[in-house]
Amino acid sequence: MTTEPPSRRSWLKRLVRHLAPRLRSRQELADILETARDDNLLDSQSLDIIRGAFLVSSLQAHEIMVPPSQMVVIEAAMTLEEILARVIHAKHSRYPVVGESLDDIRGILLAKDLLPLMLSGRDTFRLADIVRPATMVPETKRLDVLLREFREQRYHMAVVVDEYGGVSGVITIEDILEEIVGDIADEKDRDPDCAICREPDGSFLVAGLTAIEDFNDHFRATLSDDEFDTIGGLVTCAFGHLPEVGECITLNGLVFTVVAGGERQVHQLRVTPATGD
Repeated sequence: MTTEPPSRRSWLKRLVRHLAPRLRSRQELADILETARDDNLLDSQSLDIIRGAFLVSSLQAHEIMVPPSQMVVIEAAMTLEEILARVIHAKHSRYPVVGESLDDIRGILLAKDLLPLMLSGRDTFRLADIVRPATMVPETKRLDVLLREFREQRYHMAVVVDEYGGVSGVITIEDILEEIVGDIADEKDRDPDCAICREPDGSFLVAGLTAIEDFNDHFRATLSDDEFDTIGGLVTCAFGHLPEVGECITLNGLVFTVVAGGERQVHQLRVTPATGD
């Protein structure tokens, strides 16, 4: 994350301190900051970060957490080989470890803690020996408070629970930072301009906004674009409802599995050939 230079931070502090007695709402402060941007006293990136900081102070954990349907977890009964396969496929750095159900949280597994086992210790592997304690936070936890706790207590993932103690999702420090500074790309993120990407297993990841015409050209398919322009819209219509992550459907000899989606549309699909009976 890019930090503001000391001169700019002190300038902002002086500005807020000077204006605070006169301000009656956050909107008034936002208007003043936009005027500062228009007068070239504040660049657009800094203004966006300030807006993000305002937003974080008004959001709660449940509003940005990863829901259970999108969580990648490690089952306590898994073998080392099964764990490694899941970690390699998901490419995350942290995983909740669960027992008999999702609500039975045993701790957090850091992918880096598996590295020593690649050289020695495979025969004596016990998952419980390397699992770290999980931090639980309520759904109503304010994001600015949680961000401070992440930094002070030096942990990066928390399990979000409801009022009955059931697991509602997970949240990471990166989730909060992205609310402030926007998407943070890392080495495992794909090229955002790659609409159709081939995976090592031979399947394809396809962006939901891929034009049906482009999809047909790539897969030599004959899907109709009379009613829909994008593959995500066509697949959603075929389901008859907004599908959840993991749902799949077969169209034109291809299996479409939902990999990522939001409240209004499908964001990404995995496409594989349909197998015969």
